Amino acid sequence: MQSRADLPPDLRRRFRTGRAALDLVHTGGEGELAVWEIVHTVADLRRFLAVILDLEELDAAESDLPAMRTLRAAITGAAYGRAAGEQLRPADVAAINAVAAQPPLIPELRIDGSAEYARPTAAAALSTLARDAVDLFSGPLSGRIRVCAADDCGLLFVDASRPGRRRWCSMDRCGNLSKVRRHRGQE
Repeated sequence: MQSRADLPPDLRRRFRTGRAALDLVHTGGEGELAVWEIVHTVADLRRFLAVILDLEELDAAESDLPAMRTLRAAITGAAYGRAAGEQLRPADVAAINAVAAQPPLIPELRIDGSAEYARPTAAAALSTLARDAVDLFSGPLSGRIRVCAADDCGLLFVDASRPGRRRWCSMDRCGNLSKVRRHRGQE
């Protein structure tokens, strides 16, 4: 499987949110997010769940695609809502909880002291992502979910900075471009 480091820079940037559940959001979606869709097939689902959760391999089936899309839509709605200071919607909460109730990925200790997941499946990976969403939306970082301030970005991220004033998804890209524009008097 491909790792985050192997992805092209623009695609790699989608997976630097600070939380795996938000990384799932950046795989695309419905409506205006459809232009960013990268999960079209079961192979795509395997690839990007493996990238998000840093897995070597993953079993997935055609039936996992609708489940992923439902979970992704719920996390997307909840995350953008929290970033705007809104309450969680009951439908999003129900969808996230339904997937979180399924068995998650199970870590297994190896003889060499490393750990891997035992028989990872897409269903277990989605449950793990839903559980990450439960932890994120119910915890102290819920109020630190942000949307990148760059006009041409819109990616979500968790502001884990001490003062809590981070504005950009990445200083390497959006933050730097904003500073360059301001320096040139274009903002």
